[in-house]
Amino acid sequence: MLRLSIPVRQALARLTLPVMLLMSLTLILAGRIDRHIGTIMRTGLDDALAPLYRAAAAPVNEIEQDRGAVGDWFRLHADNLRLTAQNEQLERWRAVALALAAQNAALKSQLHFVPTPTPNFFAARVIADLGGLYARSVLVTIPRDAHDIVNAIAMDGSGVVGRVVQSGSRSARVLLITDLNSRVPVAIGLHGERAIMEGQNSAMPRLIYWAPGNPPREGQIVLTSAVGGVFPYGLPVGVVRYKGRNDPVVQPFAGLSRLRVLRLFEYDQQPAADTSSALP
Repeated sequence: MLRLSIPVRQALARLTLPVMLLMSLTLILAGRIDRHIGTIMRTGLDDALAPLYRAAAAPVNEIEQDRGAVGDWFRLHADNLRLTAQNEQLERWRAVALALAAQNAALKSQLHFVPTPTPNFFAARVIADLGGLYARSVLVTIPRDAHDIVNAIAMDGSGVVGRVVQSGSRSARVLLITDLNSRVPVAIGLHGERAIMEGQNSAMPRLIYWAPGNPPREGQIVLTSAVGGVFPYGLPVGVVRYKGRNDPVVQPFAGLSRLRVLRLFEYDQQPAADTSSALP
């Protein structure tokens, strides 16, 4: 084992900060020169680390499947989480029914309605939660033969989770609707009042730019809007809640704190007219 003298170690310690600062400045300048460099490097790093994330999760899966006392504890803990989730879903069924009623009313109100093509989709396992103080995103695995799926809509069994913002050869990054950079056009209530759902790095994104004099009402259903051409109209998002006076937020249907498997839907990305205007 190589032993370094105290002066050498002190010199190396003093050089650590300048070297890290130099590397940071180099990366910043490279990003300024070519904005795609950061995306390419980040996507490449995600692809390279995807097998490591999968390998790190393997021992935990083995323990959870153990038949002994440890495995029983994990299964008991999982049962408690499942029962808690089922209790929460009891409050969501009414909102889901309202979402289906809104979609049905929109279809009935349109003359010569042309059905939306069935989107392609596939299941993707969450292999890393990349959330932090300034980011709410997850890394998922994708098939090797999958093409570029940027802007694919990610959903769990209850509602919209987010959309794909980066896609590599083996992994993709999903930006959650709670992220500070997330902006989702939404339609509120049976009449489809327009607003923007803005992430704020908390459990519930807030609603902004709603119609003056017509604020969202507590308990109204929130659906995606086709404005902008990224999201289709009518996907369930959540219900309206109020944190304070004139501060409406959205309580998501999706269980964003316990994501395991997502479904990635590839809708037609061509801009489409928002059918919310056709609601009575």
